[in-house]
Amino acid sequence: MKTSYLAAKDFLYIIPASLVLGAALASIQGGNWLAGFLSFSFLFLLSITLFLTLYRWANGGRVLGLIIGLAFVLRLAVGMSLYFALPIYGHDNEDSRAGYVFTDAHRRDDQAWKLATSGQPILNAFSEKYASDQYGGLLAFSAFVYRYLSPDAQRPLMLILLSALFAALGVPFFWKGMDQAFGERVAWVSAWIFTLFPESILLGASIMREPYLLTFSAMALWGFVNLLHRAERSEPLGERSRSGWLWLGLGLLGMLLVSPVVALFTLVIFGGWLVFSTERADISWKAILIFAIVFAVGLFFLSASLNRSGEFDTTSPLHVINDWLRLAVKWDAYQLERDSGWVQKIFDEGPTWIRLPFVTIYGVFQPVLPATIIYPTELVWKIIGILRALGWYAMLPLLILSFVAASGAGPGKTRAERSAVLRPEGVSKGGGLRPEGVSKGRSIILWLSLLAWTWILLAALRGGGDLWDNPRYRTILLVWQALLAGYVWVWWRETRNAWLMRIVAMEVVFVLIFAQWYANRYFHWGGQLPFAGMVGLILALWGLILGWGWWRDRKSAGKSAGTRA
Repeated sequence: MKTSYLAAKDFLYIIPASLVLGAALASIQGGNWLAGFLSFSFLFLLSITLFLTLYRWANGGRVLGLIIGLAFVLRLAVGMSLYFALPIYGHDNEDSRAGYVFTDAHRRDDQAWKLATSGQPILNAFSEKYASDQYGGLLAFSAFVYRYLSPDAQRPLMLILLSALFAALGVPFFWKGMDQAFGERVAWVSAWIFTLFPESILLGASIMREPYLLTFSAMALWGFVNLLHRAERSEPLGERSRSGWLWLGLGLLGMLLVSPVVALFTLVIFGGWLVFSTERADISWKAILIFAIVFAVGLFFLSASLNRSGEFDTTSPLHVINDWLRLAVKWDAYQLERDSGWVQKIFDEGPTWIRLPFVTIYGVFQPVLPATIIYPTELVWKIIGILRALGWYAMLPLLILSFVAASGAGPGKTRAERSAVLRPEGVSKGGGLRPEGVSKGRSIILWLSLLAWTWILLAALRGGGDLWDNPRYRTILLVWQALLAGYVWVWWRETRNAWLMRIVAMEVVFVLIFAQWYANRYFHWGGQLPFAGMVGLILALWGLILGWGWWRDRKSAGKSAGTRA
C-alpha cells in the first residue's frame, strides 16, 4: 500500500491544535507567558507532525494511531498530574515538594538549567562538573532545550512534554519491526504492552533517560529487522538498504549518547539474532566492521563515563566496567541491608553466600506487590506503587514462560503442536517466521529470552532491593521484554499450554503468603511465621505445583502414546 504523508490541509488543524495546547501549558507553567506559549506551541506542532508522519509511514491503520496517541497523552497527563500533585500530596522531601518522582530527574533538571544559563558550552554536560547525569547525553539535550526554547525560566513541563513525545515516537518503529519479524498478531499484543506498561508510563512522564532509550531501541530494532529481511531474500546486507542502516545507525548513536551500556547490550542481541537467522544470507564485511567499530566505541565511551570521577586507576575499559559493577553490587547490597531491619537480620543470621542470591531474587520481585499493598504511605504513592507492581507481576509469568515457548512445548504436546510454537497462526505482511525456519525461530526466541533475563538479573544485582532504581534499570530493555511477552501470549492463546496457569498459581501463592506476612508486620493481622518459615512454606507450595504439573503432563503424554498405539 502506498504511504501518504502530510499534506498542506493537515496543517489546517495541526496548527490551531498546537496553539491551543501551547497556550494551555504556558498558562500553568511559570515564566514569561508569550515565550512559553511560542515554545510549547512549537513543541506541540513538532509532536503532532511527527506522530502523523510516522503513523502513515508505518501503515498500521487507525488502531496504531490510537496506540501512538494514547502513549503520548498518558505520559503527558501523568507527568503533569504528578508535577502538580506531589507538592501537595507527596512525601515531605525536596523532590516531592518540587514535583519530581525521581531524584535523578530533579538533579538533572536543575543542572540542565544551571548549564543553560551559565554561558558555558553545552558539551560541558559530559564533564565531571555535571555528574548528575552519569553519561551526559540527556543533560546536554535538556540544557540545549532550556537555552534555546526556554531561556527566561526553568520549565520542567517542557522536558516532560519532550519525554512523552520521545516515548510515543518509539511505538510505530516497534510495531513495524515486530510486524516484519513475527507477524501482525504478535506485533499488536507487543505494541499494547510496550505502550501501557506502568513503569514505562511513569518514566515517560518524567525527565528520565528511559523513554529516549526505549525509542532508540525501537528504531534500532526496525532498522535491524529491515536489513535482516533483505538478507533473507539473499540481498547483500550492506547494499540497497539505506532506510535500515539509517534507523539502525540513529538508534545506536542515540543509545551511545544516553547510555552506552544499552548500545553494547543491543549489539550483542543483534549479533546472536543474526547468527541464528541468516544461514543463507550474504553478510557484508562492511556490516561486520561497522558493528565492531560501534561496539569498540561504545566500550570506551562507557568506561570513560563510569570513570569520570577518576575513581579507577586502571585504563582498561573492561577493568573499569568490572570494578564499577563489583563495587556497585556491593554498595547496593549494603544499602538494602541498612535500610531494612529484617533483611539485616537475615544477613546477620544466615551464611555469607546467601547474600548475593537473596539480593538477586528480591530484586527480581521488585516492586514487591504485597509490600506496595500493605505498606502505609500517602495515597498518591500507594497508587503509583500498586500500578508499577501489577504491571511487572502481569508480565513476569510470560517472561518466565518464554523459555518453554522457545523449547517447543511440554511433554504432553504433539509434534504438530510443538511446530506451531514458533509460527503463530495469522502471520501476515512481513511473513513472520516461515515454516522451514521453525528451528531457527526457536533459537532466536531462546536467545532473546536468555539475554532479557540476563539483563533482568543484572538490574536486580545493580539495583539491589531498591524500589526505584531496580525496576527502572530493568525497564530499559522493555522493547525485548514486550517482544517476548507478546510472542508468548499469542503462543499460549494457540497452544493453551498449561504451564502459564501453573506459573500464575505460583505467583499468587507468593503474593498471598507474603501479603499476610506484611499485614501481620504492620497491622498485627493473624499469626506470623518467621521469615525463613514463610520462605519455606512458599517453596513447598511451589514444589507441589511444579510436581503436580509434571505428573499431569507425564500422565497426559502416556495417554496420548497409548491412543496412537
